[in-house]
Amino acid sequence: MLKRYAWIVFAAAWAVALPTAAYAQASVTGLVRDSSGGVLPGVTVEAASPALIEKVRAVVTDSSGRYRIVDLPPGAYSVTFTLPGFAIVRREGVELSGNFSATVNADLRVGSIEETITVTGETPVVDLQSAGQRSTMDKDVITAIPSARLYHSIVALVPGVVTSGTQDVGGVDGPVFKLFTIHGGRGNEGQITVDGMSVGAALNGAGVSYYVSDIGNSAEVAINLSAGETDRGGPVMNVVPRTGGNTYSGTFFATGASGGMQSSNFDQAIKDAGLRSPNELDQIWDVNGALGGPLVRDRFWFYWTGRHQGNRKFVTGMFNNLNAGDPTKWTYEPGDRARDGGTWKTSSLRLTLQATARNKFNIFWDEQSVCSAGCNELGGTATTSPEAHQPTEAYPSRVQQVTWTSPTTNRLLLEAGYGNYLARWGGQERPANNRDLIPVLEQGGFIPNLSYRSQLSWSRHWNGTHNWRASASYVTGAHSLKVGYVGQFLVLETTNFRQNQRLRYRFNNGTPNQLTMYGDHAATTINHTKAAGIYVQEQWTRHRLTLQGGLRYDRAWSDFPQMQVGPELYIPNAFTIPAASGVEGFNDITMRAAGTYDLFGTGKTALKVNVGKYLEAAQNSVRYTATNARNRVVTSTTRNWTDANGNFVPDCNLLNPAAQDTRASGGDSCGAWSDQLFGSQLPETNYDPAIISGWNVRPNDWQFGVGVQHEVVPRVSVEVSYNRRWFGNFDVTDNLAVGPGDFDTFSITAPLDPRLEDGGGQVIGNLYNIKPAKFGVADNLVTAASKYGDRTEYWHGFDVNVNARLQSLTVQGGTSTGRRVSDDCEIRAALPETAALNPYCRVVENFRSQFKGLASYLFPAIDVQVSATWQSIPGNSLAGNWVVANALIQPSLGRPLAGGAANATINVARPQTVFGERINQVDFRVAKIFRFSGRRAQVSVDLYNLTNSNAIEGYVQTFGSRWLTPSSVLSARFVKISGQIDF
Repeated sequence: MLKRYAWIVFAAAWAVALPTAAYAQASVTGLVRDSSGGVLPGVTVEAASPALIEKVRAVVTDSSGRYRIVDLPPGAYSVTFTLPGFAIVRREGVELSGNFSATVNADLRVGSIEETITVTGETPVVDLQSAGQRSTMDKDVITAIPSARLYHSIVALVPGVVTSGTQDVGGVDGPVFKLFTIHGGRGNEGQITVDGMSVGAALNGAGVSYYVSDIGNSAEVAINLSAGETDRGGPVMNVVPRTGGNTYSGTFFATGASGGMQSSNFDQAIKDAGLRSPNELDQIWDVNGALGGPLVRDRFWFYWTGRHQGNRKFVTGMFNNLNAGDPTKWTYEPGDRARDGGTWKTSSLRLTLQATARNKFNIFWDEQSVCSAGCNELGGTATTSPEAHQPTEAYPSRVQQVTWTSPTTNRLLLEAGYGNYLARWGGQERPANNRDLIPVLEQGGFIPNLSYRSQLSWSRHWNGTHNWRASASYVTGAHSLKVGYVGQFLVLETTNFRQNQRLRYRFNNGTPNQLTMYGDHAATTINHTKAAGIYVQEQWTRHRLTLQGGLRYDRAWSDFPQMQVGPELYIPNAFTIPAASGVEGFNDITMRAAGTYDLFGTGKTALKVNVGKYLEAAQNSVRYTATNARNRVVTSTTRNWTDANGNFVPDCNLLNPAAQDTRASGGDSCGAWSDQLFGSQLPETNYDPAIISGWNVRPNDWQFGVGVQHEVVPRVSVEVSYNRRWFGNFDVTDNLAVGPGDFDTFSITAPLDPRLEDGGGQVIGNLYNIKPAKFGVADNLVTAASKYGDRTEYWHGFDVNVNARLQSLTVQGGTSTGRRVSDDCEIRAALPETAALNPYCRVVENFRSQFKGLASYLFPAIDVQVSATWQSIPGNSLAGNWVVANALIQPSLGRPLAGGAANATINVARPQTVFGERINQVDFRVAKIFRFSGRRAQVSVDLYNLTNSNAIEGYVQTFGSRWLTPSSVLSARFVKISGQIDF
């Protein structure tokens, strides 16, 4: 007994030293015994499925009687056990998806070789091999539920996942760019992969991009919620494209809706709350076809898809500007309602080649044309007038991939792959844009913080995301050893353009008070970021315990070619920036460990524990590109401005950085540049060498999870888990030109308002304003926050997930409850410039719960399917940003605001005291299925936002007469008609 426990301790220590795989598909594993209970080595185990182009994958049980067949694509499998002298045992209908590991055991009895025993049983639903959380939807589920068949409409149904932007209702917004995260993670950590290869943008660390994954024609979509397969710690959605087969098959899908098919939820209460117009549908469509089959039976398959989709809608609360294009007008005058829309075109081809018995290749090419907003001179947002809105395009947008798999022996598996995402993208110039008009930002007025009059900028960028992987797996029954290498090269070229005056004005209720000068017209910035990782992992099963673990070494670095700044209107003297390195080398060794234990030995209840360290994604932003000298050149600056003569022209010498007052001679008053390094070769910001190279300095987070998964009844499981994430290696910007003594403190009295904490009227103190002698002086150093004090940030909470796959009923969903705690008070005290007007340095969020899921039921007798999805999401903490006039601040400060500022914006709503309302959304579908001559057709009627909720999604957070008035509400209920034919 003592020896047994010593072995367990040793195995656990080995696991704690080790990480999980870089990329994995499903597997089948189990134990083979004879009728007396003795283990049987040498048994041939075959997994067969139409999903395998090679038809059958085979292994042999090891000395402990265990086997493991890995790297199996999604599908239905039969597992056959053969040993001379024993009857053949075959297990049918084992369904595999994602990276689920199905445990299929077998008991063989003595019998003739001709005798075959077929065993029937439910597909296992408890994973006894992996401790990670996941959510998988196969093509049948995606076809059944009311969904826009977009990545963000699918991932939004997973409990715990938080998406950016407004709530998707039936795809009204189209396939827009949405970030997603889980368990309090970084906003851009969610990743989209196709066949395990990234299709994300370089700017976003290869997370998400404008690429539109074809969810409707995928074999499955697997969302891994517990990290372990990449260097980062966020959720990964892997889309597995469908492959051809030995018979020709295909599908045609079409769906659409018009404005006449939408109800109205613009009731009197919402009107009284201040919303001027809702987000209404004009039209939406999606036409999608696919065809697949053999080019050479059992050897060469193809699968082609084509898709055309688009939307047109009225923009919430936005109206066309009647003064647009008129150089004599400086105000926004609302006219008829603004319309926006996008168009997306896609064509893809996947080839599957079994070149030899042990060498398989997958080749994938997807070509897309994307216009996601502002197409055909449409455009606008809740705070951007149409004439100031940028059409967003990505063309060409291309994904190319090739992967190779070789089960060299029944124990050795070799894999390799290369993929890229290439796109020319950016906010284009509107055809009617007048480059002589100066754009305006209005602080107050009809729509607070409204941008109007002309485009602030437009752009043309190039993205190149290249990634590759290679691995070798040595698999026996009880052991699985894998070593591998992953690499990534990210290229981002950005070019921005400005209007002729290179200015933007800021108004407060029609009165100019500030202007911004720009010096980056037609300037190109180029960034290269590279990353590589080597990992080794081990999985070991003994009796009811499975341990996983591994070590991973990651290196990331960046560099920049030679670039030029100027000559420009406000940067008249050009200068060259030489080629340089950025991050010289982040080096990290991280560990991942996990364990599962079959609590009762029945295969129906598993205790799961996992712990690991993860890294912030290497990306063309943050430290990797901030060190680019081109990015550190100050190319914009503000200056406070009093238009004394009312001619809307700053009658000052704008190239003079000093304050000027020419009002006595009929001119204006212009404050000093807010940044005295504007246009200079001297960088405003430098980086501490200690945080751009070295070991264990890359931002990271640790994750810990413990949970229990239990099979309640066959094919129904419930999983309850506790999860915690805590973050480290923060950086901070220290303006070396100033210290705490260079700031004066002041306080304000919050206005009285019953919606504020305690009705308002409280004194908000500990606010800072730079002393006038130091205004605009900058010598910034980005360095480790730990030099100045402790900064803490963590999230913890509980998840409950239910998964049921019965004969006619499918249910997936659950709840996630948690909160974030952050504290940087010591940092703010040492460096007031980091948050001069934000005294809320410690924030303890309330526990917040969300409920999400899907369900579908087929009435077999009449072939009618009903399904629904639901989401209940808590409202966010809201701000009350009060534009406080200089006159109200001066009595406490003892002087005017530095730099001649007319006002300061201060949040008078302490975080976690004012909240938006909870958003509850239910979508419903009724579908009639027709079956004829081996074909299947389906006609569906979807009702999105079934209850016609008008829950408020966005609020005006500028404190004043319009504070907390709605800026957007949930799109009203509408009907979408769909038809699909499968043949």
